[in-house]
Amino acid sequence: MKKNNSSGITSDSNIFHGKACIKGTRIPVYIILQMLAGGQNKKQILKEYPQLKEEDINSAIEYGAHLATQEIELGF
Repeated sequence: MKKNNSSGITSDSNIFHGKACIKGTRIPVYIILQMLAGGQNKKQILKEYPQLKEEDINSAIEYGAHLATQEIELGF
């Protein structure tokens, strides 16, 4: 089952077990967020993943921010 949203993020159960990915790629959102959290900037990410555009990285950030607003119990 495939789910899309207008922010440039998609989820397909056949790709990374349904984890959110950048539309049109097999790049999971969590990879982009981990790279940013690890200190890489957008330019470095775009160099490593030339198929991405800056708007894809922005979509990943927006997606992560949206998830952070959800009511969840932190397990760490």
